[in-house]
Amino acid sequence: MGSGDSYRPTGLVRILVTGGRGQLGHALSGVAHAPGRGELNITDHASIAAALERHDPEVVINAAAYTDVDGAESDEAGARAINTDGAGSLAVACRDRGIRLIHISTDYVFSGEVPGGGDPATAPALQPDDPAAPRTAYGRTKLAGEQSVLSAHPEATIVRTAWLYTGPNREKIDLAGSDFVATMVRLERERDQLTVVDDQWGSPTSTQALAGGLLEMLAAEKAGRVDTRGLTLHAAGGGRATWCELAREAFRRYGADPDRIRPCSSSEFPRPAPRPTFSVLSDASWRAAGLAPLPDWRADLSAAIAEHAHRARGGRDR
Repeated sequence: MGSGDSYRPTGLVRILVTGGRGQLGHALSGVAHAPGRGELNITDHASIAAALERHDPEVVINAAAYTDVDGAESDEAGARAINTDGAGSLAVACRDRGIRLIHISTDYVFSGEVPGGGDPATAPALQPDDPAAPRTAYGRTKLAGEQSVLSAHPEATIVRTAWLYTGPNREKIDLAGSDFVATMVRLERERDQLTVVDDQWGSPTSTQALAGGLLEMLAAEKAGRVDTRGLTLHAAGGGRATWCELAREAFRRYGADPDRIRPCSSSEFPRPAPRPTFSVLSDASWRAAGLAPLPDWRADLSAAIAEHAHRARGGRDR
């Protein structure tokens, strides 16, 4: 069973998750069918139809995406095939079969500029109805995917999230790849000092918290307490942080000295795809829909690291 077991609410519907080998798919695998691309490829109409027939879901959560942000700059067509066209094809198939669809999207649909050009530490967090103006190929294809999904399936729900991480427990649960928090913990063991960008602000989000929020939303809908059909919602960790703050807090929770991390500017680490200066997501839409907000990012970070830190030190606190 997958790590999503701990979030299983009562009255859960039958769920099929696309992108089952990714972070969110893995987190939901204990309460949902979460096949990999070999079984369910959203760029293939026949694959979609076969999977829907095989699993007969009441709800599909589309977590499949082309997420190589830098790679998309030179392969926008490849990103569009999954993030836009594939999402649209899945939406049509779900609509035609009367299947509920939850489509996972991203903070990259926004420009990344600080609202009003003010202080990112205090600027208002982004709302779903704030203007979307992506500056990257990844962001453009994800925004087009949102539009394609709602055009084909008006009762679908778009859920945007940001800075998603699983943390060092990826090793324990055999989840391929890495994420920022997992990388910071690994580098803590390998390097005396690190340099991390301190002028980009966002909403660190635990994969477990997002999975739990989605399951609670579906359970509440099943019970008739909420209705999010046709809405675009933001679901992300509470509060805000820079990458440097997140890294330092990860070190602190791991039992390492946070001062080993030196802040730097984005200009010191140029990337093919510009990272947003500001992509803090407000949870006001989530709360307005009648849903409990995701926990503050610091609390979730502690939970993501604590077990690994304990095991890494032979059960002894440092």
